[in-house]
Amino acid sequence: MDMAYLVTPFLAWLVAGSLKFLINSIRARRWAFGLIGYGGLPSNHSAIVSSTAALIALREGLGHPAFGVALTLAFVVMMDARSLRRQVGRHAEAINRLAGEAPGQVPLRTRMGHSALEIVAGVATGAGVALLVFHGLR
Repeated sequence: MDMAYLVTPFLAWLVAGSLKFLINSIRARRWAFGLIGYGGLPSNHSAIVSSTAALIALREGLGHPAFGVALTLAFVVMMDARSLRRQVGRHAEAINRLAGEAPGQVPLRTRMGHSALEIVAGVATGAGVALLVFHGLR
């Protein structure tokens, strides 16, 4: 098996997560370990799936069936990040308001989805990693 197809999405996840941590730390003006998780810029999920699709496009071509599958998967993941997970975050906000200060109530995490900019940044990160892997392994 060609390990580039496993290494590339892992590297995209690592790069996107590191960028997200640095961006959150700069914004918070402290090491932002508590902000690690869903949401934020860039989107890890978008970086992972777009790195895979981009690597397939670069190595196999746009006409390859695997590229069509990867692009479809990427689209589903990005739509989920933009809409469904965003709605989950809104529901968590409502539940937190309803629960109020109830004893033993741990607030639910509300930052779940992504903005369009966060998704585009994830796609750019993933495509960039795929380009680096593609040119680095030649």
